[in-house]
Amino acid sequence: MKKLQWKIDIAAPVATVYDRMLGLTNKSTYEHWTAAFNPTSSYEGNWENGSKMLFVGVDEHGAMGGMISKITEHTPQRFVSIQHVGMVQAGIEITDGPEVEQWANGLEQYTFEEHNGITTVTVNMDAAEDFEEYMNDTYPQALALLKASCE
Repeated sequence: MKKLQWKIDIAAPVATVYDRMLGLTNKSTYEHWTAAFNPTSSYEGNWENGSKMLFVGVDEHGAMGGMISKITEHTPQRFVSIQHVGMVQAGIEITDGPEVEQWANGLEQYTFEEHNGITTVTVNMDAAEDFEEYMNDTYPQALALLKASCE
């Protein structure tokens, strides 16, 4: 897996950025910025430590797909660590096999730091090499959407 990182400065308090990034008050704020990955992107679950989370969307054939994950660490307004443990394909949860192995145990982590009213969001992600270019193209677009919704 490749270790990837993106950062963005957002002119808003950390409480606002954190809430909108995770969709805590209103899930649609999460869905807004993650629409860069899939226009139907959403999640099922909650952000509590140890919780199972499904990051899902509908594909061009109308089938639900996405990632099965676990929230491994969550310090409100500071840090969230997500471990990817499987995939959802056509609505079925898959936790082993060659497609899962390329993502298995990969981490996606969000760090929030506020200085003088500017919140820096840092995303660190383990990505399968096949997805490196896609993530490097799409994640900055997604973070730009988050920025626009917070400022």
